[in-house]
Amino acid sequence: MAAVKAAIHISDVSHLDQVNDATAASLSVYATRLPTGLDGHNGRKIIPKFMVVGHRGHGMNILQSTDKRMKAYKENSILSFNHAANYPLDFIEFDVQVTKDDTPIIFHDNFILSEENGNIVEKRVTDLTLDEFFSYGPQRETGQVGKSLLRDYDGTIVGWNVEIDDHSCTLEEAFQKVNPCLGFNIELKFDDYVVYEQEYLVHVLQVILKVVHENAQERPVIFSSFQPDAALLMKKLQDKYPVYFLTNGGTEIFDDERMNSLDEAKKLAISGGLDGVVSEANGIFKNPIVVREIKESNLSLLTYGKLNNVPEAVHAQYLMGVEGVIVDLVQEITSAVACLKTGDEGVEVTENTDKIELSSLLNLVSQVMQH
Repeated sequence: MAAVKAAIHISDVSHLDQVNDATAASLSVYATRLPTGLDGHNGRKIIPKFMVVGHRGHGMNILQSTDKRMKAYKENSILSFNHAANYPLDFIEFDVQVTKDDTPIIFHDNFILSEENGNIVEKRVTDLTLDEFFSYGPQRETGQVGKSLLRDYDGTIVGWNVEIDDHSCTLEEAFQKVNPCLGFNIELKFDDYVVYEQEYLVHVLQVILKVVHENAQERPVIFSSFQPDAALLMKKLQDKYPVYFLTNGGTEIFDDERMNSLDEAKKLAISGGLDGVVSEANGIFKNPIVVREIKESNLSLLTYGKLNNVPEAVHAQYLMGVEGVIVDLVQEITSAVACLKTGDEGVEVTENTDKIELSSLLNLVSQVMQH
């Protein structure tokens, strides 16, 4: 196995979904099956370019973590995006919502929290005007102090304290101020527990599209969304940029069955003419056969999640035919991936060697998932 710089060790990964013996067995079986459609000459395979995407820029913030890397730079900020550009990333991923006065802004959470007069005040982001949204956290003008910015982690309220902070930004600002070497993976952010009218979804998507069309120029753009109707509508509203359907791969269950499994995600992508699927990484290891099915359906497959901060899990996905990973530890994972490829033309490898290597990696990943 190629030497890789450690990002997170197996013993450091916690709170991942468990797998049973049957799942581990399926991983072992799949270790003998490399993806089809990559045939070279004389029984050899060509592994294509593998994409690395910075999650919310330089990585998401886990404010209660003891790992300083998870709270180094304010997520979803211009500062975080441009720091990510210092590493060989292909794209950065970020979350876009639309304010009450129709401005696309970059912010992940559905609700924004602050402390006012000793009380925690929670407001839905999309109910705020742009000026109200900008009133939280660091301010643009020197000497101005914004409202405190807090975050809710499973009922625990913590201060949004990072080593290097930055003010919030709009989608338009990101296009104007972020290093043009980075493509944008724009997640169309909606509340998973709200049922939206089509008229509202169309309006929001058109507001976002207007900013993209006016500012993207030559920058590569990918759209993605956990909201199935938003993904389908975005594909109907434009055909210039790829659209992916995001799924947690069944790690959480929703009323909308289309959101509940990798199989359902594949069906939606096929029926809606989407370009690909972005799955929580646990989902593909629990259901590895779907990787082949997705690729045979001429769909692209990317993944996200904690496992993507483990070099061995990323390496396994590389060999399985996953086309890219969304990661938090951009420095460590880009360094690890650099060891796996030699350039855009692809890396020539022997099939038998890869089978053995993939089997070993999948055993390690199984240990991580059971940890």
